[in-house]
Amino acid sequence: GTPGIKVLMPALSPTMEEGNIVKWLKKEGDTVNVGDALCEIETDKAVVTMESSDEGVLAKILVEEGSKNVRLGSLIGLLVEEGQDWKQVEIPADAGVPSSVAPPAPAPAPAPAAPSVSAPPKLQHHPGKLQVRLSPAARNILETHGLDPSNVTPTGPRGIFTKEDALKLLQEKQKGKPSELKPVVSPAPAAVPSPSQAAAVASYPRPAIPPVSTPGQPAAPGTFTEIPASNIRRVIAKRLTESKTTIPHAYAAADCVIDAVLKLRKELAKDDIKVSVNDFIIKATAVTLKQMPDVNVTWDGEACRRLQSIDISIAVATDRGLITPIIKDAAAKGIQEIAASAKALAKKARDGKLLPEEYQGGSFSISNLGMFGISGFTAVINPPQACILAVGRARPELRIVEDEEGNEKLEQHQLMTVTLSSDGRVVDDELASKFLETLKANIENPMRLALN
Repeated sequence: GTPGIKVLMPALSPTMEEGNIVKWLKKEGDTVNVGDALCEIETDKAVVTMESSDEGVLAKILVEEGSKNVRLGSLIGLLVEEGQDWKQVEIPADAGVPSSVAPPAPAPAPAPAAPSVSAPPKLQHHPGKLQVRLSPAARNILETHGLDPSNVTPTGPRGIFTKEDALKLLQEKQKGKPSELKPVVSPAPAAVPSPSQAAAVASYPRPAIPPVSTPGQPAAPGTFTEIPASNIRRVIAKRLTESKTTIPHAYAAADCVIDAVLKLRKELAKDDIKVSVNDFIIKATAVTLKQMPDVNVTWDGEACRRLQSIDISIAVATDRGLITPIIKDAAAKGIQEIAASAKALAKKARDGKLLPEEYQGGSFSISNLGMFGISGFTAVINPPQACILAVGRARPELRIVEDEEGNEKLEQHQLMTVTLSSDGRVVDDELASKFLETLKANIENPMRLALN
């Protein structure tokens, strides 16, 4: 056969250990040049386009679209040089996909972990045989472990087989001993229902097993729908758990009057300059970090690192989970430039087209839920960063203010709550309070932002 050029699963992020093949952008027989997009790969951060580092013809796709958990360095395709017979490419003997990449087809034997919706043979109702009435908890235990309650005397009221009965039966089974409970010969006199109770039972019989779930009907007990977690969701879960269990979070909040921001935004709109309140917050945060560099820090596990560049991570919600694209050197950018960058990055994040350098790093995070009507909340720190700012919605409130003559009067102002989550190891309460005080002043006086 024709010798092939190996295409291996690359490391598309520093923490990536495996990836999913989302889509092949070339098909077998297509010409490939250096830098051409070969396929889309879902990493632990985002969906990234893999570019070819070689040129030739794509001869064989060894890992198909939809393959999950492909380990780094796995062989996913083969190229041949231009002019060679790509159909006769030699496939290496070890080109098989590892077992962890694409799960094999289900074996014919039933999986013990999968709940069965069909009744065990012994639980089926037979004419002339007393049907056991089960409590919901007992029914679940019996179905899960395949137990037969028909030869056990129920201890519950009105002859109901209870959870305790089921647990006792399970315990006997696990010990490997035959059940010492008395078999049901005939209903005990105490368990015989009254004529009215018997009529009710006959009119509304309770099945011994739950029926198969049908659309429009209540779900059968114990049924559920399993939603596979994407790589991004798994990483988010891991990092959130790490953050909340290893970082001593401290919280401080402040109410900012944003009347001046709203007025300036309206004036800019007259000149067709469209910026959001969040763009002002990003700029004000960057300016505050420039004024207070001790907050623009990260923690590497051993020491605090003060960063020279002020890179603001903005939280963007996507269908695949939360991701934080970065506005680099935000303090040096104007409001309009920040607005354009934030809009472009948010679109790329939702489309899954962010490049690794566009979401890796960052020195400070901002999460804004104001557009969802949230007044205030606390956010989880994104390690190794030391702080994250949670921003709520603008809301009107009446306040007592003094005029130039010292007279008090009621005025309505637009307030916005910002909450700082800080790493107590590097940003103590005093520093966090001063940061919020300075940030509040910068937001309430947006003309200051033009001076930095």
